[in-house]
Amino acid sequence: MKKLIAVALVLVLALSLVACSSETNNTQGNKDVKIGVILVHDENTGYDEAHINGIKKALENCGIPNDTDHVVWKYNVPEDEKCHDAATELVEAGCTYIFSDSYGHQPYMQQAATENPDVVFASMTGDTAALSGLKNFKNAFCNTYESRYVSGVVAGMKLQELVNDGKVAAENMDENGNIKLGYVGAYPYAEVVSGYTAFFLGVQSVYPNVAMEVMYTNSWFDIDKEGAAAEALIANGSVIIGQHADSTGAPQACQEALKSGTTVYSIGYNIDMLATAPDAALTSATNNWGVYYTYAIAQAMRGQKVATNWVGGFDIGAVAITQLGSACAA
Repeated sequence: MKKLIAVALVLVLALSLVACSSETNNTQGNKDVKIGVILVHDENTGYDEAHINGIKKALENCGIPNDTDHVVWKYNVPEDEKCHDAATELVEAGCTYIFSDSYGHQPYMQQAATENPDVVFASMTGDTAALSGLKNFKNAFCNTYESRYVSGVVAGMKLQELVNDGKVAAENMDENGNIKLGYVGAYPYAEVVSGYTAFFLGVQSVYPNVAMEVMYTNSWFDIDKEGAAAEALIANGSVIIGQHADSTGAPQACQEALKSGTTVYSIGYNIDMLATAPDAALTSATNNWGVYYTYAIAQAMRGQKVATNWVGGFDIGAVAITQLGSACAA
């Protein structure tokens, strides 16, 4: 049954991509579309890499060349007035559809949308588009909580295996006998809180007696802070470390601790962490941003409206978990 469902999802996504290619060729034409992309970092962070790959996949799906006549990339744009400056520069460069990938970009994207009513601005992971009253300001986010729940099931299965094998020690339990989990979070934002809540519930669906400690780094990407937070959680007895932060710091800390004889495993985010933590990584929750970007760019090419608030999950292939590591339970 699982294989049938997976095949069905792939077919649905494939059909939507075919529709992009065929329908857009009959509308404005590829040469009329120029896209601007504002990234909070670059391809060296898993989160931004996922967006970059999503844009590239959408360009491929819609037959748009990835060249400076059709796409302008703005890398390492902080969440301040420099985002507004970048958006303005993209408008001046002739971009008619501008994406930004980070929550903190949102107020500056909204400001640019107010100033440029003929250009569409889409702020990823944002939440103010509907309230803004602007027809040219959009939000989009994948239902990441769905993949986090499933990654929690993977973690719960590993936890049950560790219990069965007698590998959970007294220091891995709290005073109530719950096994300790750790979670490295970027900020106490809704997307982070909903994500780690879903992860926790996923674990509990397999092994109910757990308690989870969350540590925030107050940064989307800081490999040192994320590694230090994971190390602190491991020192406090956590046997599995989840994350909603964008570097490989936490998985790397788990790998080093495991090699030193400490029982601890990692659930990552955005990208496959097996290259970083081949023994400790179980899987990662990930977003397939190509699904949204293909939809949005195809709509732009048809001259049709893009949803003010777009969401997508497993049902359309917008979220997933990455390859299962060799350490996973059977």
